[in-house]
Amino acid sequence: MGFVLRLTNYGILAIFLTLFCVTLTRPVAAQIPGISKAKTAKPEKQEEPKDPFGRSTPRGTMTGLMRAANSGDVVSAVRYMQLTSKQRPNTEILVRDLKDLMDRYFRKPISTISDSAEGFLDDGLALDREEIGPLRVGEGEFSIELVRVKDKEAGQIWLISSDTLNDVPAYHGAIEKTWIERLMPEELLDKTILGISYEHVIGWTASIGIPLLLFSLVFLIFATISRKIFRNPVRRQRAETRYAALRWPITIVLTLIIHLLSLFALRLSLRFRIIYGRIVAALLVLAVAWLIRRILTLSFSYTRRRMQRAKQTGKESLIVLGERLIKALIILVAIFVVLTISGVDTQTALAGVGIFGVALAVGAQKTVENFLGGFFLLTDKVIAVGDNCSISNRSGTVEDITLRSVRLRTTEQTLLSIPAGVLSQDTIENFTTRGKILIKTTLRLRYETTTEQLRSILDRVRKLLSDTPEIETETCRIRLVDFGVRSIELELFAYVLTTNYSEFLAVREDLLLQIAGIVEEAGSRFAGPDLVEIPQKPVVDKTASASG
Repeated sequence: MGFVLRLTNYGILAIFLTLFCVTLTRPVAAQIPGISKAKTAKPEKQEEPKDPFGRSTPRGTMTGLMRAANSGDVVSAVRYMQLTSKQRPNTEILVRDLKDLMDRYFRKPISTISDSAEGFLDDGLALDREEIGPLRVGEGEFSIELVRVKDKEAGQIWLISSDTLNDVPAYHGAIEKTWIERLMPEELLDKTILGISYEHVIGWTASIGIPLLLFSLVFLIFATISRKIFRNPVRRQRAETRYAALRWPITIVLTLIIHLLSLFALRLSLRFRIIYGRIVAALLVLAVAWLIRRILTLSFSYTRRRMQRAKQTGKESLIVLGERLIKALIILVAIFVVLTISGVDTQTALAGVGIFGVALAVGAQKTVENFLGGFFLLTDKVIAVGDNCSISNRSGTVEDITLRSVRLRTTEQTLLSIPAGVLSQDTIENFTTRGKILIKTTLRLRYETTTEQLRSILDRVRKLLSDTPEIETETCRIRLVDFGVRSIELELFAYVLTTNYSEFLAVREDLLLQIAGIVEEAGSRFAGPDLVEIPQKPVVDKTASASG
């Protein structure tokens, strides 16, 4: 284990030295003798002017137009449109109608619009053309065409073509009412609450409330049926546990999916739909992660119960470690997905995590050592949760094995936390893995014991060992091993066929009591402890010495 950690540290040091050497050699290559600066210098590429209104890409043009249309800024909206002299008098109407068409019928994510200055090159259109859509209006299809033109100040920009603007009034006249508009009374369509129309409030509430109530009712019916089906208390308890764990995660996930899909059926502005859709999508990702974690908890709990019945404690500990790693990975994936939905550059974030991981590995070598130590302990099946062990001269029961330490409940009922890195270099004695427990003791008899008494004691103890069902008869023995300084020594060696230490203590106690009875019946006695005679100090007669 120590060799692996030292090798890891040397590998990290080698990587840093390599990067340092590469950094030093890069400026040297630019100063090779014989190469003039004139030859190595490259002509600077002249930068094109950057459009302050974001019209350099098709996505920027559409986003800017919808932002201006939502705020009612017709002057700003004109910058994104290729207007002819005939269309300029009707600019306000064109902006409003185009906004209505986009709000109602553009149902694709904004990310499907090209964010490249050249647009999509494989769409079969001319290089200066880009299409957004199609928008299915009534029985027809309407695509918004963008054209790339040269602007004196902004350079190459994308504008909504004048041909598209010619078709806007006709397609706007073919707009159909939504199902909410058909159901709501006419007098409520134009009324608002805090600037939000009744139509949007009712549709938003229905898209959340109805699925929430529906799925809650379905789960309630399922719980009622399961209570009647499962008569066995154990199965009923398991069903209720699963129901309590999965009810709300599944309900919230399905509700958010329906709510997210229903946003396209409401007459919401495209900008609001994009922003609000990102929020709902982020909540959906978190809800899915919550659901997956609950499912993993139930699955791993079921697997652990099977391992306990099969008495496979080593695999059970590995399952606990795997569960924690998978749950941590799910949280990290969910965080990165939410960041991606929010528009954060995850590649930069991943690079930052990599740099932070290298710095953390260098600065927290002990933590890495403990992590690897815990992993190797579990894979080598040295100890497992529930094992009775002796670690660092402390005995107890293993309560938990984490990524950095092992928690041992000692016989004094104190909780001892031992770093896993220390365990990889220490001696571990696992008592749980033994299939039998040894009784090995020395019986000391007084020298007054005769040879006949000694033979009788040996024969009767051997018969006792062979007649005791809890003793392994093939290996048990009692032998005269020595004539000690103070006593005759008999060695008792026997295995008790049990792994339960309490049962072992009871068998050993009963066996020793019966041996004591055999010794007494044979007329002998056990040798007592050595008595040390303490010399007495002479008593001085103080009266006599005073008179003398």
